[in-house]
Amino acid sequence: MGVFIKNEVSVVGAGTAGLIAAKELSLRGVEVSVYDQKKVLGTPVRASGILSIEGLRSLDINYSRAVTNTLYGAEIHGGGRTLRIVSKKAVAHVLDRKALNDLCHDEAVSAGATVELGKRLSGEELGRLADGGVLIGADGAVSSVARHFSMGEIKRYAITYKAEFEAAAYDERIVHLFFDNEEARGLFGWICPNSSELLEVGIGIDSRNGNCKAAFERFMRRPEVLGAIKGSKRISGEASMIPMALRRRLVDPEHEVLLVGDAAGQVKPSTGGGIVFGGNAAKIAAEVVKSKLEGRSELIDYERRYRRRYRIDTWIHSAINRAYSSMSNTQLGLAISASHAFGIDAFLGRYGDMDMPTRVIRNLLKDMRISV
Repeated sequence: MGVFIKNEVSVVGAGTAGLIAAKELSLRGVEVSVYDQKKVLGTPVRASGILSIEGLRSLDINYSRAVTNTLYGAEIHGGGRTLRIVSKKAVAHVLDRKALNDLCHDEAVSAGATVELGKRLSGEELGRLADGGVLIGADGAVSSVARHFSMGEIKRYAITYKAEFEAAAYDERIVHLFFDNEEARGLFGWICPNSSELLEVGIGIDSRNGNCKAAFERFMRRPEVLGAIKGSKRISGEASMIPMALRRRLVDPEHEVLLVGDAAGQVKPSTGGGIVFGGNAAKIAAEVVKSKLEGRSELIDYERRYRRRYRIDTWIHSAINRAYSSMSNTQLGLAISASHAFGIDAFLGRYGDMDMPTRVIRNLLKDMRISV
C-alpha cells in the first residue's frame, strides 16, 4: 500500500496540462503533488506539436526553449486542388513536446510543486488521494481517474501515426495538410518541417475507420510525400490516440475530483490539438480550486467556466471536422476551389486563428469598424 503526504491538491499525470495546473496552484500558495506512472518525464522522444503563437502566449509558460521551427502558413490539399494560406507574420511554432514538458516541470517545481515519477496508482490509492484533498486527473485520453470515479466515456477518438525523416530541401515556413476521405476520414495527413533538419510525415483517422498504420503506409506512397522525403532516412515512428470530444462530466463534486487536458477531452475537434485548450483549462481549474479551498466557490464552477468560455469555439471546430469528414474527395476539391474563388485564403491569411475562431470574428469586426 502506497504512502502519501497529505496535500491540499493531488494531480495525477505529469503532462503539460497537469504540470500547468500544479504550477498555477503552487503560485497561489496551494500545497500540491503530481504523480505520474512514467519513470522518465515527458512524451516519447521526438514527439512534436504545432501550436499557434497566440495560443502559446495564453498559457503563460516560457516556451522558447522548446521551439524547433516557426510557421507562416499552410497548404491545404484535397480532391486534386490546393489552397495556400500564408501570413506575412509568424502564426505558429513547432515545439518539441518533451522539451515543453520538461520546462513545464521545471516551472511547476520552481513554484513549489512536488513531482513523483514512476508511481502507478491503484483505484484504492486514487480514492485515498481524493479523500485527502482535491484530486485533478490529467492522466491522458484513457484516464484511470475518470474511469475510477465514473465520469463518463469519451465518445469519439482519432488515432494517428507519424514518423520523422532527416529533411531534404523543403520550405520550412509551411505545413502541408492532406484531406482524403478514402484514406484519412475523420482527420487528415500532414507534412510538417519540424526543424531545418527534420521533416515529420503523419496521418490521423477516426478510430472507427480502420488501421492507422496501414493508412500511414498508403499515405507514404503519395507523390507529394515521396517527393518530400526523397533520399531522407526515416528515424522514428509512433502511434497515439487523441480524444475528439469532451467527456460527459469534468467534475465529480462528491469526491472533489476534476479532469483537465486529454483526460477531459479538451481538444480542438478540427485538428485534434489539445495543448492550448487543456493548458488554459488547467489555469481555470487552479483558480477555482484555490477559491474552493477558501470557501468562496464550488468545484463545479470549473466545468461551468470551461464550457462557457470554449463552447462556441469547440462547436465551430466540431462543425469544421464534420464538414470535411462528410465530403467525398471530389467535393473536397470543389470546396477548396470555391474557397479560393471567394478569397477565403486571403481572409484566413489576414485574420486566421488556429485555436479560437471567435477571435477571427472579433478581429474582423474590429477591422471593419476601423475601416468605416
